[in-house]
Amino acid sequence: MIHDRTDPEGAIAAAAKRCSNWGRWGTDDVLGTLNFLDETKRREGAALVRRGASFPLAQRFEADGPQKGWRRRTNPVHTMLDTGLDAERGVQGFPHGIGGADDVVFMPLQASTQWDGLGHIFDHGTAYNGRRAGDVVTSEGDRFTGIETVAGRIAGRGVLLDVGRVCGEDGELPDGFAITADHLEATIAAHGDTARVGRGDLLLVRTGRLTRARREGWGDYAGGPAPGLSFTTADWLYETEIAAIATDTWGFEVRPNEFDEAFQPLHQVCIPHMGLFLGEMWDLDALAADCAGDGVYEFWLTADPLPVTGAVGAPVAPVAVK
Repeated sequence: MIHDRTDPEGAIAAAAKRCSNWGRWGTDDVLGTLNFLDETKRREGAALVRRGASFPLAQRFEADGPQKGWRRRTNPVHTMLDTGLDAERGVQGFPHGIGGADDVVFMPLQASTQWDGLGHIFDHGTAYNGRRAGDVVTSEGDRFTGIETVAGRIAGRGVLLDVGRVCGEDGELPDGFAITADHLEATIAAHGDTARVGRGDLLLVRTGRLTRARREGWGDYAGGPAPGLSFTTADWLYETEIAAIATDTWGFEVRPNEFDEAFQPLHQVCIPHMGLFLGEMWDLDALAADCAGDGVYEFWLTADPLPVTGAVGAPVAPVAVK
């Protein structure tokens, strides 16, 4: 759908009205589009395991990572509390020679591969399902849609759309490439029937941006220009009734975006209005290579977030099994 580059507020408001799920599952709903992922969809997903081949989809959580400190987002800081040296020296206070190691990690919950929760983004001070943002997220965290509310739910039929391979050059899309609904449909057509996308599916979109970061260095991977979903895909995402979507980029949507002055406008529709769970910084390369090899783009996917009570986003270590 064509929009006026100079009027992001108008375009966002119109898309929010068309794509709203407020009240669809009741006034108390905290799951959003995960309501589409039911037991039937999980059985369908589990039946896709044929070979037993598994593919980890998380980047490493380490100091050499994508973050550059924007909004105090740093890479994980891993520190040892007890070490083998402590055990050798007998300073740990344990009896009969037993020793051990312990460690701690400090990191923003969106430092690496992660899910955005429904309390992560607001629209004009309003959160998902029409709640006041200030009532939802306080100094105590997200009191309604904290990431712990979806524990055990994000597991089902996964589908990979390798848009980078189908629409890009050498498997990669250039920065600023806006993936439209036409690009998504063309990728589905190229991949075949196993790439059909519908209600309750967990959709993964590969752009090739992480591939380039591995080759050239992190650079502006975190927060800089990148390929991603076009703002115009809001209606497609709404109408397909997917449960969640994840990409191999820092910000999910195209950067720079398609307005003269806006910041993450597709987030502003998808999270607070649609209730759609967004995943970012997923590592899809090995899975994509296997899918290209056997022509099968559907699989069992489990992607449970770390259930940090009240968190508005959380790390995840997804695994696809074919």
